[in-house]
Amino acid sequence: MVNLNLQGKAGNTYDAIVVGSGISGGWAAKELCESGLKVLLLERGKNVEHPNYPTASSDLWQLKHGGRLTQEDRDKCPVQTRHYSYSGDSKHFYINDLENPYTETKRFDWIRGDIVGGRSVLWGRQSYRWSDLDFEANKRDGIAVDWPIRYKDIAPWYDYVEQFIGISGKAEGIPHLPDGKFQPPMAMNCVEEDFKHKIEAQFPGRRITVGRVANLTSPVKGRGVCLYRNLCHRGCPYGAYFSTNASTMPAAFATGNLTLRPNSLVNRVLYDHLKGKATGVEIVDTETNEVIEFYSRVVFINAATLGTAFILLNSTSTRFPNGLGNGSDQVGRNIMDHHKGAGAEAEVEGFDDQYYFGRRPNGVYFPRFRNLSEKRKDYIRGFGYQGGASRGGWGRGTEDADFGVALKEKLQQPAGWRIGFGGFGECLPYQENRVTLNTEKKDKWGRSTLTTDVEFKENEKLMQQDMANAMAEMLEAAGYKNVRPYSKISFPGNANHDMGSARMGRDPKTSVLNGYNQLHEVKNVFITDGSFMTSSACVNPSLTYMAMTARACAYAVSEMKKLNL
Repeated sequence: MVNLNLQGKAGNTYDAIVVGSGISGGWAAKELCESGLKVLLLERGKNVEHPNYPTASSDLWQLKHGGRLTQEDRDKCPVQTRHYSYSGDSKHFYINDLENPYTETKRFDWIRGDIVGGRSVLWGRQSYRWSDLDFEANKRDGIAVDWPIRYKDIAPWYDYVEQFIGISGKAEGIPHLPDGKFQPPMAMNCVEEDFKHKIEAQFPGRRITVGRVANLTSPVKGRGVCLYRNLCHRGCPYGAYFSTNASTMPAAFATGNLTLRPNSLVNRVLYDHLKGKATGVEIVDTETNEVIEFYSRVVFINAATLGTAFILLNSTSTRFPNGLGNGSDQVGRNIMDHHKGAGAEAEVEGFDDQYYFGRRPNGVYFPRFRNLSEKRKDYIRGFGYQGGASRGGWGRGTEDADFGVALKEKLQQPAGWRIGFGGFGECLPYQENRVTLNTEKKDKWGRSTLTTDVEFKENEKLMQQDMANAMAEMLEAAGYKNVRPYSKISFPGNANHDMGSARMGRDPKTSVLNGYNQLHEVKNVFITDGSFMTSSACVNPSLTYMAMTARACAYAVSEMKKLNL
């Protein structure tokens, strides 16, 4: 006779399980909890509670080593240190690379948070809507597969999430960069306004706007407005920028329906081949090494693009020998990231009697203007620029030869103006850009790891040159001095916009998810992180993740009520 611990199983059973507490996972938890479901939110990282961010209010001289990285930091995190955001005052938010290895057939900069809130604590907060220029791109170019949705399907969900998270920005009426529900915009400085005026006058059809950013300029319930400290990378104790910790998780907790479990590394999805459904997930407790199973009616996987690919590939069974929902052999393929590292900068004469307010945690956005009406012959798709203008401050004195009174007098006046913009370019979806399961190399907990085989190809490299040349041309046209173009393409992963490992599509034979982020082959599993992306566009993707998550949750709850899940 089999002795089943039914009481123990019942204690580990929920209506829904959400894997990952980052930008999309936090939204999934909020939406499902507010729909009345009992939700278990699993996070591999350690707990971080808002507003208790360790270095948020520290001055540099209060930080160990003045906030600089040590050799020990670099040895422990050789991958994380490839990214500009990994610094002495934020390193505690990031993953330990030695404990979480992977194999790079081609270099891939896998930048990962290891905390409750994930990369929602670390993101750059730029928030832009997609348009049908993006959703129709694959079909128009005959590349990969067509998106199963269009802008009209997601537009109301953009409205919904924007009003909750708070996006400051300005309506511009740009067809391929739809306006949203904006809070008052942050102000451009005098040189940025000068650049905007000159370029829009000399290059018809090109538009420049202040960044649309998830930093509050008007109060939202429970959160304060941005104080222009520009210390967002440390975590904001005022909740002035959107994060899971400050926004969606408090809303989920307020329902009484949320259970949060940090230090919970999801190993695989449990699958019942008789029912044809997922029954829950298996985790490894990162502190005790205990293996535990949790059960639910529906599972949302939001472990970020590569993390989600690992879970699916590692969830093998007689029904799915190559990974859960992988009948199409598309799980782990089509990995994309935006390419960066090209642009131009210049010096600006004049405006010596003008300055700006505070340290604005935002830049200026220059939307895509390539391959709209006039098509180039060397590459397809396009890019947008992010950047801005500023004056040199007192920090320049740290390398100055003067001292005493002479140095003090020199530093009483700011240095001259500079302006610069760097491009973020679209990456095409290549089936051979993929991650695979590596059963030979193990992580700290004895689990298999991933092997990455991802690269930028000729289309991206040709676009890079245009990103540098076009900006240099515009800075010259504006009359600025000492214009310096640059082009050194980034490695995939370094833009932190990795996506595409479980793309959505219309045909189960060529895609993993349907238009509601639901696995074609396992109807009670949903994926709403960057994995679902069918193409990458050139704008920051996080707002689209959030809108699609809210939409998928509404659909899942509706299907549960109909007893379809």
